[in-house]
Amino acid sequence: VDRVASRYGGIDVAFNNAGIGGGKAPHEMSVEEWDDVQATNARGVFLAIKYEIPHMLKVQRGVIICTSSSAAEQARPNSAAYTASKRAVQGMVKAAALAYGPKGIRLNALLPGTTDTPFVRPPGIPDADWAKYKQAWGPLNVDGLERMAEAEEIARAVLGLASDDFPYMTGASIAVDGGSTAGRKMIQPSGM
Repeated sequence: VDRVASRYGGIDVAFNNAGIGGGKAPHEMSVEEWDDVQATNARGVFLAIKYEIPHMLKVQRGVIICTSSSAAEQARPNSAAYTASKRAVQGMVKAAALAYGPKGIRLNALLPGTTDTPFVRPPGIPDADWAKYKQAWGPLNVDGLERMAEAEEIARAVLGLASDDFPYMTGASIAVDGGSTAGRKMIQPSGM
């Protein structure tokens, strides 16, 4: 952080984006695995904020966007560690927004839905097979837009939050998830 601030004359915007999974039921997960997820996903964001804020305090302005996840709002089986860590990011952002808002620093959390990245796509799957998988996956899992997000769509949301277009937004958790946390479609049993 200091090297970047020195090279560019400060830090105007920071995007704290890191995450690892941890797809096991709590009783199957070792303490070390749990701690690894928390250290990366929650502690990593804490450390980033800790070292970014002093540079922003010097000029009394700045924007920090932290990646949480739609999983913080809509958990799935075997995601306790991931969900807990991403919910922690939301809490941290809310508290930091209150602490630093009076100093001209805005903090918001971004909650992306499942996005076509190496984090989601298993290695070695041919492009054609992956395209078929995504086409089938979308309608089953994202009731709103019925598709997986592309990384560029999430990047546009980050750029929007970092811009001057939202000067009064701080402490918010913004879902960019195609509508997956908006709810579920009601499916009626046949024959009724």
